[in-house]
Amino acid sequence: MELIRVSDVQKTYKTGTVALYDFNLSIKKGEFVFVIGASGSGKSTLIKMLYREEKPDKGSIIIGGINVAKLKNRKVYVLRRKLGVVFQDFKLLPKLTVYENVAFAMEVLGYDKKEIRKRVLELVGLKNKVRQYPDQLSGGEQQRVVIARAIVNKPKLLICDEPTGNLDPDTSMEIMKVLEQINAMGTTIIMATHDRDIVDKMKKRVVILDHGRLARDIEKGGYYNERA
Repeated sequence: MELIRVSDVQKTYKTGTVALYDFNLSIKKGEFVFVIGASGSGKSTLIKMLYREEKPDKGSIIIGGINVAKLKNRKVYVLRRKLGVVFQDFKLLPKLTVYENVAFAMEVLGYDKKEIRKRVLELVGLKNKVRQYPDQLSGGEQQRVVIARAIVNKPKLLICDEPTGNLDPDTSMEIMKVLEQINAMGTTIIMATHDRDIVDKMKKRVVILDHGRLARDIEKGGYYNERA
């Protein structure tokens, strides 16, 4: 069943840069999709449009029945309650502990504190570090916290924007195993990345962008396919 449909999307920035042009993409529920391409290919714009950080000039973006492109600013929360976002630079609140960073997201959604405590401890996988602050954690541990915060409301869609960009290769693969487990539980994952090794090893669907267009769409591809 289709979860995302991007149809005839175009986006040109005020500088005159054409980020996306005549762009079409369909993603089914439960898929794991890598979005790759050189700098300036449009992948960051696409990712930002999916969580409504950017809006297209033309076309439609339907996610779970919601037309994201036409969503008014005051209604963006309706979309973001249905998805989670994992960033490269973590974006954790430095004055809150691991527990508080994840619990904060649940409190916003109205969960009670007992439920918060139970699910935070299960999701983070760092039971002995829940009272520590972000600057006391390694990069990999911080990214685990970010993932826990992103999936705490059991989203149908998890959007990952270069989640391993600041991590070493071994830690990156640990994070990918966590994401693969989340995907196996039914969450659709879209991940923008420059990491050639990860894309080659994972053998997931690969969507390749080039100058704002969909250049290739490979069911079980690798980064090497970009120039094949």
